[in-house]
Amino acid sequence: MGNSSTVLVVTADQSHAGALQAALAKVSESAIHTEHAGDLTAAVARMAAGQLEAVLIDLNLPDSRGLATFETLYRQRPATPIIIFSDPGEDALAIEAVQRGAHGYLPKGNFGLALITRSMDNIIQRRKMEERLFIEKSRAQITLNSISDAVISTDMAGEVDYMNAAAEELTGWTQAEASGRHVSEVMQLRSEHSTSPNPNPIDLVLRWNKPMGLKAGTVLVRRDGSEISIEDSAAPIHDSEEALCGAVMVFHDISASRAMTEKMAYMAQHDFLTDLPNRVLLYDRINQAIGLAARRDTSLSVLFLDMDNFKPINDSLGHASGDKLLQSIARRLSSCVRSSDTVSRLGGDEFVLLLLGDSKRESPETIARKVLRTLSAPHRIDGHEVVVTASIGISSYPVDGTDAESLIKQADTAMYEAKNRGRDNYQKYCEEMNRTPAVQHAV
Repeated sequence: MGNSSTVLVVTADQSHAGALQAALAKVSESAIHTEHAGDLTAAVARMAAGQLEAVLIDLNLPDSRGLATFETLYRQRPATPIIIFSDPGEDALAIEAVQRGAHGYLPKGNFGLALITRSMDNIIQRRKMEERLFIEKSRAQITLNSISDAVISTDMAGEVDYMNAAAEELTGWTQAEASGRHVSEVMQLRSEHSTSPNPNPIDLVLRWNKPMGLKAGTVLVRRDGSEISIEDSAAPIHDSEEALCGAVMVFHDISASRAMTEKMAYMAQHDFLTDLPNRVLLYDRINQAIGLAARRDTSLSVLFLDMDNFKPINDSLGHASGDKLLQSIARRLSSCVRSSDTVSRLGGDEFVLLLLGDSKRESPETIARKVLRTLSAPHRIDGHEVVVTASIGISSYPVDGTDAESLIKQADTAMYEAKNRGRDNYQKYCEEMNRTPAVQHAV
């Protein structure tokens, strides 16, 4: 039966004590050490010291009698197995003690080797099983507390019975605080697009007895009211009979990775210098605007803008100052249009304005004149006053094109016509421009 075990025999009858000790000494492969206590007071003191495999007690002691003897020792250490040995005719009392938590009972005078061996084997095997379970539970808890994913488990009622350290950190609840509370209180979930609560996957698992996941874009509202984006999955827990007995959810914070993804997506669609939409986003917005204009039977306009003589200015000021000038130009262009419009930098000193059409807005020609006036006011760059002008070409949907590429091409053609007419002006696209040799060469 393994390592040495200590058994406490509690009886005032020395002959019974001797018989029990002799029987225990003969248990096969045993390494059992027995100790004797002659009354309840001594037994309580010995149990307080711990390290007992089992306690064998006579219910009738000099300082205690009946069930009170058992209950006093049981309260001392409920986890320590207690075996009752009873006088003839007291079986009912012993059985009641078993019903209240005793491990078993032995009739006095029947301390045979087989009965003692079976009783001790049961006790020691149970102890070994408990030790294995404790080790496995400790190992599982250490493992769960060392992983970065949060883990929460519940019983069949959906009430929390376990949280690892990561779950405590993410929810803002400690396990002691959350234990016994419904998981929907500890994990308040909602969509990032709504304030309405989302169903908790654990509730769905307990209802359908199958793994469930969170909807994309789920937000966890922490105990302090702050919010984080999470991903998770939940699964059923089954007992040894494969019956559903609870659920477990594993989740993690994706706020940082989500923010990085959004940042990368933003950078892929915006100019790094001016923070304006780049060519990719501009084309997407033009095509979306065309679809909307087609449904509403409205128009839209594209203004293609190229700065006049920018290279000499850039070379004389230096590229760092030239970048600041481009940023100043971008800010002024944005001030000339509505928030629903788009100002884009294609690269270099080329910009495009997408103007959404409706009955209340100014004409594209009026916007072009406003842009020319706004840009021509001196720019204060590194202590210098810099004056710049621009040439602008205008194309409109649907008369000049029905897709982003054709509208930008026609506006670019009109812009070169403005260059040919002395710069610092705007021109609206017309078919004749495609037959102008100078424009053909420029394009």
